[in-house]
Amino acid sequence: MRITIVGCGSIGSKLAKAADAMSGVKRIYLLDVKREVAERTAAELNKAIVIESVEEELYHSDLVIEAASQEAAREILPKVVSRGVDIMIMSVGSLVDDDFRGMVFDKARAAEARVYIPTGALCGCDGLRSASVDELDEVELISMKGPKSLLGVEYMERQGIDVERITEKTTVYTGYAREAVKLFPKNINVAATVSLLGVGFDRTKVTVVVDPEIKSNSHELRIKGRFGEMNCHTYNIPEPDNPRTSHLATLSAIAALKRIVRNEWFGV
Repeated sequence: MRITIVGCGSIGSKLAKAADAMSGVKRIYLLDVKREVAERTAAELNKAIVIESVEEELYHSDLVIEAASQEAAREILPKVVSRGVDIMIMSVGSLVDDDFRGMVFDKARAAEARVYIPTGALCGCDGLRSASVDELDEVELISMKGPKSLLGVEYMERQGIDVERITEKTTVYTGYAREAVKLFPKNINVAATVSLLGVGFDRTKVTVVVDPEIKSNSHELRIKGRFGEMNCHTYNIPEPDNPRTSHLATLSAIAALKRIVRNEWFGV
């Protein structure tokens, strides 16, 4: 298998390293808006080369992995699936627009391309997927984060919230997923995953809490429906090189890549 990784940041670089060690991966094409970042990652690997655009080796790629941003995902998704190439998306918030998402999935079906979305830094997605086959009454996601993970978020600045001055547990957002994934594009992609699996972007409740005392980011998923009730709480250790990303999100992406490469689907 030949794969293209778009974005060589915290998740992308670790995915590339994991792919480099997989016998089923023959070649890795790396792309980043900062070419030197991609070159630095490639220099540590045996199977990687740096490319200028996702289209450059698209005819040779079996899988494209987006690990960059919502903007990058929106740009490359139609191009990739239209060519019949499979894609794995990390910036799931890129699918919040209903028309865009419908267009992408229509193109993917027409070209027989697969769209993979890892569960990320959240447990309980398997239960939600199963429960959604029948009627769901309520889906709520409560995300608790340390101040560093929300530094530089435009929404926080517009609200006049200085996260470094927060001294106690503080709710900074309450609303629904459609708005939340736009306001926190690098912090709460799991809300998009939950929405796609469950009751949609307009019915999935989202609460974001800042707590200066915590040492881990956490996601609590609450589900009620005809199946019963479910409450899943995940406590995540942030990646040392990127406090916005939980280590479990990286592990989820690597686990998904292993399943794709091996064509092994346990627990589907």
